[in-house]
Amino acid sequence: MIYRALFPRDPFAELDRLQRELSQAFDLTPSIRGVGRGGFPAVNAGGTPQSVEIYVFAPGLDPATLEVNLDRGVLTIAGERKADLPQPEPKTTLHLNERFAGRFRRVLSLPDDVDPNGVSAQYRDGVLHVSIRRRESAQPRRIEIH
Repeated sequence: MIYRALFPRDPFAELDRLQRELSQAFDLTPSIRGVGRGGFPAVNAGGTPQSVEIYVFAPGLDPATLEVNLDRGVLTIAGERKADLPQPEPKTTLHLNERFAGRFRRVLSLPDDVDPNGVSAQYRDGVLHVSIRRRESAQPRRIEIH
């Protein structure tokens, strides 16, 4: 009875699941969304006619440890997440640890029409929101016909 609780009923299904997970983890082929899926922290990037909006999902971080830099159209977000597990004792076994700990760095290329003087960033409820204005000259406008 304990055997069934510890192991899956179909070991081949479990091996298939593990193979799919490994394939996804190391798959670097481009997709419609780009390369680099599965990095930490997760990033959503999009835009409006007035701005580029970037959301970085990094719960549990101290905002003071985050660095946001914009240099020649490249946005870099870096920081560190401390490990929140206690130091293991000699007889302690860790069975699962899925939470990322350590230094991270995400780099995003931005469109040419962003204004480097129009950047704002705020961290709230585990989400870093970076908003970058587009240059006034790039704003869509209606042309009057006389």
